[in-house]
Parts: sequence; C-alpha cells; structure tokens
Amino acid sequence: MHQTDGWKKLAKNKMALSGLAIIGLLFFIALFARFLSPYDPNFINIDAILLPPSGKHPLGTDQLGRDILSRMMEGAAVSLKVGLAATGVSLTIGTLLGALSGYYGRWVDTLIMRFVDVMLCFPSLFLILAVIAFLEPSIVNIMVVIGLTSWMGVARLVRADFISLKQRDFILAARAIGAGDLRIIFIHMLPNALASLLVAAALGIGGAIMAESALSFLGIGVQPPTPSWGNILMAGKDNLDIAWWMSLFPGLAIVITVIGYNLLGEGIRDALDPRLTKF
Repeated sequence: MHQTDGWKKLAKNKMALSGLAIIGLLFFIALFARFLSPYDPNFINIDAILLPPSGKHPLGTDQLGRDILSRMMEGAAVSLKVGLAATGVSLTIGTLLGALSGYYGRWVDTLIMRFVDVMLCFPSLFLILAVIAFLEPSIVNIMVVIGLTSWMGVARLVRADFISLKQRDFILAARAIGAGDLRIIFIHMLPNALASLLVAAALGIGGAIMAESALSFLGIGVQPPTPSWGNILMAGKDNLDIAWWMSLFPGLAIVITVIGYNLLGEGIRDALDPRLTKF
C-alpha cells in the first residue's frame, strides 16, 4: 500500500484521531504552561493547604497550599521533555543496531541479537533503578537512562524490516550500480522502515512518561520543587485519606496521556501496514 493511502486511512481512524487530539492538547499545555497556569506552581500558601477542588482552585491544593492545576500544567512540560528525549535516545540506538544487524547478518546479527537478549533478561525498571542508584536524580539523567534501557524493541523491529528489505529488487539494483553500504542503509532502506519507527516512537513516548512517573513516585526521579506528575502523585499518597484529589488528577493525566500515545501508535500501525489493509 502506498504511504499516501496509508495517511488517508489514518485520517479516517477515529481512535487514532482521538489519540492525536489528546497528544495535541498535551503539547499545547506543555508549551504554554507558564501563560495558562492560574498560579505560580511553586508558590506556597499556608492559608490554602489541602483545599478541595473549587472555583478558585479547580483541582484543589496540596499539603503546602500550592495549586495542583498549575503544578500539573508545569508537570506536563516535564513529562513531554522526558518522553521526547528518552524516545529519541532509544530510537537512535535501536535503529542503528537493528539496521546493522539486519543488513549485515551473520556474526554481526548474532552478536547484536545476543546482546539484545541479555538486555531483555532484566526488567526495564530494574535496569533504570540500578543506573539511577549511581547517578544524581535529575531530568537529564532520567531522560538518558530511560532511553538507554528501552531501545531493544526498536532494534528488533528495524532488524526485521531490514531482513525483509535487503532482498528487494530496488536494493539489488542499488548494489548493482555500485551504491555503498551506508548509502543503501540510510538512503534506500531506512525510509522504508519509517512506519515501524513511527509506531515505536508513539508507543515509546508513552512508555517513557510512565517510567518517569514511576521513578518520581518512588522519589528517585524528578526532584521537588520541580513538579512532575509522578512526584505530585507521590505527595498525594501521603494524604490519600483526606485529600483524594492529589492522587486522582495526576493519575488520570498519566493514564489519559499514555492511552493517547497508544491509540496514535496503533492507528499508525493499522494505516501503514499493508498486511492489515482490508479490501
């Protein structure tokens, strides 16, 4: 199926469009959080401690009297930065190793795939915790560590695409006219693996946001006073019996955002994979 037809099919996929709308809203809030926030997200107001949702504070306040809506808007920007940066790292590593493995095969493929198998033996969260234990918790470190521990699936996807592509007529023709390996890999083969990479990117960003939220919830991710959905949720845990809103709203934000990326990723896969096209 031609990719133009695939994008037309994506435009008709209501679930994918719903995911795109959620992601678009997240981007808008993240980009303009400083202008949209009704309060300074770090302003402490001892006269407004643990206030329930109201007209003045639509999502309530926390144990320090800070407006939760303002902190969640600022946290959206943090989640977006972590998701994009971590996914960029994982896509770069996974694409490079997967391309080399699928294109060259033989001992290169064996070596890389056995390394992938070893990495997959350890739960991702365990790997992240092990690395973070030796580093100072910071946004940059979180981005890099999540990216370095989540590239294995991308490598397998790209490897499978390259194994399928390298015997195609246009690749054999490129070799026949003297095209080098790098040109064949990056100019002729990689663009044809774009559909898999787009799906991996959409799902990867959602996964990275989940990982960052989990780390922040455990207290080793983004550190206060910088707001993130994970550390807002952690603060809510300590006040769950008297301030339900501190846990409910950041939890919903994480769930809805991850669902949005998953819907978009599935929509892209359905639209661009010719094997799923219905005649």
